[in-house]
Amino acid sequence: MKNFALIGAAGFVAPRHMKAIRDTGNKLVAALDPNDSVGILDSFFPDADFFTEFERFDRHIDKQRRYGHGQEINYVSICSPNYLHDSHMRFALRSGAEAVCEKPLVLNPRNIDGLKEIENDTGSKVNTILQLRVHPSIISLRDKIAAGPRDQKFDVDLTYITSRGHWYLQSWKGNVEKSGGIATNIGVHFYDMLHFLFGAVQENHVHLSEPTKAAGYLEYEHARVRWYLSLDVGDVPRELREAGQRTYRSITVDGEEIEFSGGFADLHTRSYEEILAGRGFGLEENRVAIQTVADIRNASTTLVGDLHPFVRQTD
Repeated sequence: MKNFALIGAAGFVAPRHMKAIRDTGNKLVAALDPNDSVGILDSFFPDADFFTEFERFDRHIDKQRRYGHGQEINYVSICSPNYLHDSHMRFALRSGAEAVCEKPLVLNPRNIDGLKEIENDTGSKVNTILQLRVHPSIISLRDKIAAGPRDQKFDVDLTYITSRGHWYLQSWKGNVEKSGGIATNIGVHFYDMLHFLFGAVQENHVHLSEPTKAAGYLEYEHARVRWYLSLDVGDVPRELREAGQRTYRSITVDGEEIEFSGGFADLHTRSYEEILAGRGFGLEENRVAIQTVADIRNASTTLVGDLHPFVRQTD
């Protein structure tokens, strides 16, 4: 049994990490969040020590490390706001633990190089949650692509609509300097998935860039991709919206819909299983996606490549 600490216990994604720690037979012994709305801990690890101040959490982790005898923290799971990930991973490594970091790993590619240096200094590792890489439908599609002609290039449409209320733009997620913007905050997994499926990025153009929606064109070794991201419930197809659905995911490859809406519930647990087995995705696996979202964030909008149908509707 491994001992875990968790930073960001009140965050949206934290319960998935708590569930993964429990379901893999491990123990959460300490948690940190400046907000104290963490009653969810009672459902998973009611005996975990909880802190609202980083300084006290830091002291506790250090004491656990120095006492030894099975009390030291083996992993620190990081679910804090995006702009704090880099600092919290550094803390984990310097505390003698491995890091398990939520998306996005960092906001800028240069931070990956600094983390690699700390990995080398400490001998500890950064592990990341790239859960679409362990999704059965995505793995099956990747195998199918790999078995095809080497010069094949697919036409892909990616649409991801995940409705958010007015609170979103008032939180840190609406601050580009803290979240990286919509492409970074909700899209980074999908850009990693596209790289995982279709190889290196060759072109990256942005057609639409707004606080709640973005779109563009990406070309990979084996795909031409039109992508659209939105937080607007009005973008959910009407028949689904009227049925109460507020999220819509779609990826078509040469006009064929790839079904991957299901199977998301246990992807964090599957990711933790891989991490605990020493097969977690590390820093370099994140580099292409982090570079992609950084380029999108810093790009001017152009009309290179085909427009996504959703962009044409709003044009």
